[in-house]
Amino acid sequence: MSTRVAAPVVGSAASRELSYKTPVALGIFAVLALLLLVVFARDGVSTFSFTQAGTVALPNVSLPVRATGIAVTIVAALMTIGAVALIRLRGAVPRWYVAVFTLLLVVGFLAWATAGQRLPIVGLLTGSLALAAPLIFGALGGVVSERVGIVNIAIEGQLLAGAFVSAIIASVTKNLFFGLLGAVVAGTLVSFVLAALSIKYVVNQVIVGVVLNVLMLGLTTFLYETVLVPASSTLNAPPTFANLAIPGLSLIPIIGAVVFDQSVVTYLMIVAVIVVWIGLTRTRWGLRLRAVGEHPQAADTVGINVSRTRFWNVALAGAIVGLGGAYFTLGSVGSFSQNITSGAGYIALAAVIFGRWDPLRASAAGLLFGFASQVANILGIVGSPVPSDILLTLPYVVTIIAVAGLVGRVRGPAAAGRPYVKG
Repeated sequence: MSTRVAAPVVGSAASRELSYKTPVALGIFAVLALLLLVVFARDGVSTFSFTQAGTVALPNVSLPVRATGIAVTIVAALMTIGAVALIRLRGAVPRWYVAVFTLLLVVGFLAWATAGQRLPIVGLLTGSLALAAPLIFGALGGVVSERVGIVNIAIEGQLLAGAFVSAIIASVTKNLFFGLLGAVVAGTLVSFVLAALSIKYVVNQVIVGVVLNVLMLGLTTFLYETVLVPASSTLNAPPTFANLAIPGLSLIPIIGAVVFDQSVVTYLMIVAVIVVWIGLTRTRWGLRLRAVGEHPQAADTVGINVSRTRFWNVALAGAIVGLGGAYFTLGSVGSFSQNITSGAGYIALAAVIFGRWDPLRASAAGLLFGFASQVANILGIVGSPVPSDILLTLPYVVTIIAVAGLVGRVRGPAAAGRPYVKG
């Protein structure tokens, strides 16, 4: 009489090693909340204002700072325990759970930092979307490039090139759309170098990207000092895009001002997110691109020219990133300055990883980092007790935490970073 042994269930939580990275990260934040919001609690009332001119008046929300801090800390601790339970039961913590935890801590921190002050929520969200625009352009370019198999470390250099060229062309022609076109061309040219060295000459893609970043920083700094500074009134005084309110939609409370009263560059960013997402997931172009990034040998077997597909898609990625560079000079500052991007390309690269090489998730990550930048700006204006130097580091701290603590295990495109030599 034979005894049948039940086979283990493949993919169950019991049959694989459980990762507690997310609960540990949540626990660290819960402890930080305890220290900041309870041990170093502040008294007073923080007022969250939702006032927006021309729309239905929304009531302000007033939060007692000390009580809010205690409540947030308790809920954060309970959610950390819940995350451990979810790992044991399901093997993973849902993303919505982490999002709720993050929102909770953000509300607690903002209430603590603005005790006795009024926080304009609409201005905070509007500025966040605007500051996220170059990051999202960079992240979209990174997604396209890496999904086709080329690691794009050169996002920072592409942003710098787009910012520099757009400033000069818009200054000379006094035409903002010519400036945008120049930014697209500049980003594409940098990508041509990346693609040629990585694909044709099989140079290490990470090294090429780093070298291009250093090259563009040095080149734009040199040209700025020798060309733009002596002729700043003619070569570095571009017009800037004014906000363009969409009739009707811009009057929707909160959402109207945030989404439908932005500059042309921001609207282009929204369109780019939609187009790239649809293109990657719903079109033949996206299927071929993803095939080359995952299994170039198989793609070659069915007749796809791997080298050509990689080359032109890397060029397309550079064009998208170049538009993000134009934001700095044509949508924000109004002139080019040394290192105007301030590491935005590296934050965009982090958004690609945090978003798991998906255009929508990477864009959401860009919004998170843009929100962190705007929080630093707002808190500096309202007189937060947090030192200004620490506020300036907030976007980079959020970047490190997001990538190192909350992403978990990620797998990029299988062939990303690997040169393909036919035969």
